[in-house]
Amino acid sequence: MSREMKRYEGSCHCGSVRFVIETDFPELTTCDCSICRRKNALMVKVHESQFELISGEDHLTEYQFHTHTARHFFCKTCGIYPFHGKRVTPDYFGINVFCLEDFEPDGIPVRATIGRDMD
Repeated sequence: MSREMKRYEGSCHCGSVRFVIETDFPELTTCDCSICRRKNALMVKVHESQFELISGEDHLTEYQFHTHTARHFFCKTCGIYPFHGKRVTPDYFGINVFCLEDFEPDGIPVRATIGRDMD
């Protein structure tokens, strides 16, 4: 099933961090690494050119671990994880789709990715 490229607005829970993405949702992903298991997010991968941080850069805090390559961002106010810079493909973001307005993940294939055993 072919999907059209659409623009979606997203935010953290308190609204301090706001962003826009453009995607056709080819798939959603989960990850079994130690942080993704704990935050239990469902993600879509978008190229950095399809991501725009609209507001709240000063409300973001960054967390890195293991190889210190992936960049996990959280709102300092409400603690929500809206997105992260990817480790294997650093010019892409993993977007927490539960932070997107007017979006339901029903019908989009979900692929489990392996992060725990990644070198």
